[in-house]
Amino acid sequence: MTITTLTPRELRAERWRLRVRGWRDFWSRFVRRKDGIIGLLILGVFAALALAPSFFVGPLQTVTTATGGRLEPPSPGYPLGTDEVGRSILNLTVHGARVSMVIGLLATVVTVGIGAVLGIVSGYVGGRTDTLLMRITDFFLVIPTFVLALILAPIVLDIVGTDAELFGIRVTLLAIVIVIGVTSWASTARIIRSQALSVKERMFVDRARVIGASSSHIMRRHILPNVVALIVANTVLVFAGAILTETTLAFIGLGDPFQPSWGQILNAAQSAGAPGLGAWWYLIPPAACIVLVVLAFTLLGSALDDVLNPRLRGRR
Repeated sequence: MTITTLTPRELRAERWRLRVRGWRDFWSRFVRRKDGIIGLLILGVFAALALAPSFFVGPLQTVTTATGGRLEPPSPGYPLGTDEVGRSILNLTVHGARVSMVIGLLATVVTVGIGAVLGIVSGYVGGRTDTLLMRITDFFLVIPTFVLALILAPIVLDIVGTDAELFGIRVTLLAIVIVIGVTSWASTARIIRSQALSVKERMFVDRARVIGASSSHIMRRHILPNVVALIVANTVLVFAGAILTETTLAFIGLGDPFQPSWGQILNAAQSAGAPGLGAWWYLIPPAACIVLVVLAFTLLGSALDDVLNPRLRGRR
């Protein structure tokens, strides 16, 4: 029997070929899920609005640049009407997409980062470390996320202040990101831990231990790649939850009025008395955007879970 030894260049080419084939297989399965395609298209529209809001509706209108009347209903000049100071609701809603999506993205990165690290470490190391981390996780699972965020948000805002900026983002928004991330990681950690417990019992992990690989190397090179699919599917759903949490916090007055998100717009509408005045156009656009984005993430998450989970594929 002849054993063929690949050169480093041939090995890299083979790895790239397998990677491309894997992506093709993934896409061929994903396009069969109509719900995933619909969710992806909806998110594509909102991503375009978030990336270049000024291209679609011009610069963000302020009290000094508003040109409309107070609470004007929809008209040809203002398709979604105006707010209490004459700003276009369409302009505010499109610019609010950037703030809501950015906060959701950053909060998701924090949430998934904390949850994935703790879940992998807990599942692989085991013993007292696993027990301690899971007790901490249970504590965050028992306490309602919103209640904990409601308590932490004013504290964090008081610590970081309200006027500072970091990389062009006001610290008040970063405080909301921190609060959402710190209060939402527990379920992710539990999910990743369960998968890590299964992966660490496989043969290739035992072989890595035998040849002297360190725990950090095994977790980074063997455990993590085998839980990436679960992390991706969970990330999509975490993103939707982060946007809902941000919307709720902004709605009760913990947002930044100088960088309006969809929740902040709803808060302003309530403060202006829009529900009592019958100004439905002030409430429906941001609320509809929130519903559409959460629905899109739910559809996409369900499709990804089906495509990336071989057990679910086997049942169909």
